[in-house]
Amino acid sequence: MIQQISVFVENRPGALRAMTAVLAENGIDMRAFSLAETSDFGIARIIVDDVYKTTTVLRDAEFVHSVTQVLGVALSDTPGGLDKVLRVLADAGVNVEYMYAFLGGKKGKDAYMIFRVADNAKASAALTAKGIRQVEQQEMTDL
Repeated sequence: MIQQISVFVENRPGALRAMTAVLAENGIDMRAFSLAETSDFGIARIIVDDVYKTTTVLRDAEFVHSVTQVLGVALSDTPGGLDKVLRVLADAGVNVEYMYAFLGGKKGKDAYMIFRVADNAKASAALTAKGIRQVEQQEMTDL
């Protein structure tokens, strides 16, 4: 499993930049980033190289945040890679609440998907049974 940090950010000019400035000033490297918004606030979902340090600096800077266990999957950066994973999850009856992707950074290497699912254990077991490689927190740190 991977630890995802969700940061609540007011929906106004400069608010998101204030959060990224705190991370930058403290040498925190984001591996993946997703932003969802409403009219009043946004939720920045981030995967970072150092979860403990990140949550500490966010707390000290008074950013409201939470940590959630999410499922990370490495898949071939080819057509149909995502479909294969989604088929396994659907066949297992696992609901995907949200997901986002990022590339491994080198041409021809893995793409990574982050999944928030209703049942991490059930999803993990189904993916393992089909030989789909899951990603752990340490791999995100080592990227």
